[in-house]
Amino acid sequence: MRMTPLLAFAGLLLAAPAFAQTAPARLPTISVMGAGEAQLKPDFARIFVSVETEADTVAQATSANAAGSERVLARIESLGVRKDDIRTANFQVLRSPVEIDRNGKVVRDKIRFTATHRLEITTRDLAGVGRLAGEILASGDMTFQSVSFGLDRQDEGGDKAREAAVRDARRQAEVYAKAAGVALGRVIEIRDGSAQAYEQTVEPRLRMAMAKGGAEEVPIVPPATIRYNASVQMVWQLAEP
Repeated sequence: MRMTPLLAFAGLLLAAPAFAQTAPARLPTISVMGAGEAQLKPDFARIFVSVETEADTVAQATSANAAGSERVLARIESLGVRKDDIRTANFQVLRSPVEIDRNGKVVRDKIRFTATHRLEITTRDLAGVGRLAGEILASGDMTFQSVSFGLDRQDEGGDKAREAAVRDARRQAEVYAKAAGVALGRVIEIRDGSAQAYEQTVEPRLRMAMAKGGAEEVPIVPPATIRYNASVQMVWQLAEP
């Protein structure tokens, strides 16, 4: 005998409570956000300098900058820096701003162009960073910008911070569970947060440290450690009583 659609639908309605009664109840959970930190000794320093030239045309400014950059590269290499440790961080040619005196009067409105070649110098002689910065500041061909410190083992710093974040999340979860009189079960969810390094940077005010022109050592003290921060969200199922 063939069942009509109406009878089939009625059968489903009658069966639905039976399914609902047999569905397992969802166990309660606890969700915690953990934070962790790791500190590692820096491996290298980055010194940023720039070469700027101005001319009436883009071609002239670029050509003059290329010649100036060659002199700067030779100067840096003469200080003991390997050629492989020098690279271009940025190069741009922009229209020079109009010159205006303190009274607001235009001094020069002729169109000119400024080429800027930004160089990144890497050194592993952290104890000699101040001496190298002083030699750079004493040069009239380049402008000192900043110094930062970093790590070769970036993954190690991030991983250690993540491990610390997981330990922190578990500690918090155990505190909450104990206070509530329950026990932690299995981990059912882990959401990774960010793991970020904070490099120490020396600001550009050091540009004026060589006012007398001598190649003196700049008092740059490398940071003892580079700090990594990480976060994680973890969810535990509470154990059945």
